[in-house]
Amino acid sequence: MTERVKDKVVIVTGGVSGLGLAGAVRLAEEGARLIVTDIQDELSNAALERLRDYDPEALYLHQDTADEAQWKAVIDQVVAQYGRLDGLVNNAGIGSLSVPIHETDLTAWRRLMAINLDGVFLGLKHGIRAMLATGSHGSIVNNSSIMGLVGAPNSGAYAASKGGIRLLTKVAALECAARGDGIRVNSLHPGFIDTPMVAAGNKRTDGALEKHIQAATPTGQLGQPVDIAEGMVFLISDESRFMTGSELVIDGGYTAR
Repeated sequence: MTERVKDKVVIVTGGVSGLGLAGAVRLAEEGARLIVTDIQDELSNAALERLRDYDPEALYLHQDTADEAQWKAVIDQVVAQYGRLDGLVNNAGIGSLSVPIHETDLTAWRRLMAINLDGVFLGLKHGIRAMLATGSHGSIVNNSSIMGLVGAPNSGAYAASKGGIRLLTKVAALECAARGDGIRVNSLHPGFIDTPMVAAGNKRTDGALEKHIQAATPTGQLGQPVDIAEGMVFLISDESRFMTGSELVIDGGYTAR
């Protein structure tokens, strides 16, 4: 542990499993004070056990990130308890509907957008407000995807949500820079990572998804959650102080072709 983010107060949404948990653990290892939020309350105790090896006061809060009232409640509690907010990782999200556009159900489209894009918008809105109110020169990381950079068949809703995150990040970064408030906003673009979401897709396709990923990725393999976690630590830390409105792509070369 090198304490790259020592004593920074950081919220990670969707933080009890997958990429969110991996990022939260690495941030805690590097000295951050962690608040993880999720709707998967049943996984919270196991997540806290891992986090409290490094941050004895790590906190779990139930949060549906598509609900603005819950964003207000989470931010208010964090500021009241810690006095400030230094970092926010907008990680919570759901996977692709895996259907062509002409077969996409509008209700399913709107649910995905509410979680993947509205949730990030609300995180930016209330995260920036908290940072401004407490004078924190904070860093916000929005977890997008390589599907926010390139298209793929049967991923219309998912790609639209992740592409929206990419451009929303740039707008927020420019607004913060114009004010000179010291708040940085960047997007993170994972490739195919060995997470429960990808495992579910691989099972649904009888292994075809993993074969496709290996063939399409120049390194020939899935990434590991820690690969993305390291990106989260870098963007929250002062090591990335000259980065805002940027896209950090961690994809094994998938988008380099």
